Amino acid sequence: MGAARMSSTPLPGIGVRYDLTTREQRHLSVVAHRDGSRTLSAYGQDDPDACALSVRLSAGEAEALIDALMPAHHSPSLLSTTELGLVAERIGLPATSYWNGRVLGETRMRTETGVSIVAVLRRAEAIPSPGPDFRLAGGDTLIVIGTREGVEAAAGILGRE
Repeated sequence: MGAARMSSTPLPGIGVRYDLTTREQRHLSVVAHRDGSRTLSAYGQDDPDACALSVRLSAGEAEALIDALMPAHHSPSLLSTTELGLVAERIGLPATSYWNGRVLGETRMRTETGVSIVAVLRRAEAIPSPGPDFRLAGGDTLIVIGTREGVEAAAGILGRE
C-alpha cells in the first residue's frame, strides 16, 4: 500500500476540486464551491469513475465535519473568518483580463467591494500586502478576504476582459 495522494483542480466559476487517493487506493473528492458549500464524493473501488456517494454540505455542515475529523485543528490564536462572516479565497487573473498590466489601485477593489487583497501569488513567489502601485499580470492569483458578496463582486471585476 502506498501513501495517500492529494491533488487540486480549479473549476472556473465553481470553485476548486480536491482529490484524495488513499493508501488503500480509494478515491474521494471534495468540491469547494465559491458559495462556501462543499460536495463530498466517494468512488467505487472496482470502478474509480463510478460515484458511490455524493453529499452536498452547507458551509456550516462542512465545518462540523472538519471538527469531527480534526477536533484539534482550531487554535485560539487563529482567525476563523467564517464565524465573522468573512471568506478568504483565491481569484485567478486571466491573461485576457482588462487588468493585465494595470496597477492594483485602478481596480478600486476595496472601495467597490470592501474586499482586501492580502497577497498575490505569481509563479513560485508570494507577494504579501501588495500596494496600490503593484502591477497585475495575467496568471496572477490574488488572495482576497471579505464578505461572500464582496468576493463574488471582486471575482467579477477581476474577470473583466
